[in-house]
Amino acid sequence: MKKSFKTIIALSLIALTSVSAFAKSKAKYRTVEQIKKSGTIKIAVFSDKKPFGYVDEYGKYQGYDVYFGNRIAKDLGVKVKYVPVEAAARVEVLETGKVDLVLANFTVTPARAEKVDFALPYMKCALGVVSNEKDLITKPEDLNGKTLIVSKGTTAETYFTENYPKVNLLKFDQYSEAYNALLDGRGVGLSTDNTEVLAWAIENPGFSVGIESLGSLDTIAPAVTKGNESLLNWINDEIKSLAAEQFFHADYEATLRTVYGPKSDADSLVVEGGKL
Repeated sequence: MKKSFKTIIALSLIALTSVSAFAKSKAKYRTVEQIKKSGTIKIAVFSDKKPFGYVDEYGKYQGYDVYFGNRIAKDLGVKVKYVPVEAAARVEVLETGKVDLVLANFTVTPARAEKVDFALPYMKCALGVVSNEKDLITKPEDLNGKTLIVSKGTTAETYFTENYPKVNLLKFDQYSEAYNALLDGRGVGLSTDNTEVLAWAIENPGFSVGIESLGSLDTIAPAVTKGNESLLNWINDEIKSLAAEQFFHADYEATLRTVYGPKSDADSLVVEGGKL
């Protein structure tokens, strides 16, 4: 009886494992042909991360990522439907088939690459920390024993969790909530991509980026559902072909120049043709 029971348990575990593996292998996604046939591509973007992805006062999506998304739709010959996404849900919306593509400041990491397929990069960045000028944070050690604001599911959350355990993290789902917490004084600083905190500090007098580059240089890339080679290859070819017209420099001029200022260096952020 004991052997039979053990055998049943073992077979049940094998069956569950097989079902799980099958479910993962049957991830929901649409090929380029299916997207074209439908007439619409669904792209996940941020709705509150200005100047990269946000909704303006007229209810329209704007920003660096959106500028790229519009071009993708145009070259595919379809309309675009933007789907707002929170940082922690960027993998989920692909796995569940809610969107075809994520263009939401998605930093490439080994852990994420196990769950989604990243295309060639179109941006580069590191982490930064913005804080009140009256109590400016200039090094990570300044944060020990204090509260740092981050967004859930971001590289900032991972970096400080792994490298600075003495820093208390206050986590939010949305970037707008995180920045409001900083304005309200619920934390001494906020960390996310340096490209964003630099832009935010420019628009919010009294705050400065005391740490402009933290951790390694990362890349930001489009992401598709794991296994969707059709769309992945199309996006890679698109990024390569756009290099000839310096598309992402034009994107910078249209969406970021007014934020970073006339003396800002586009090459510090822009990646053309997927080549660093």
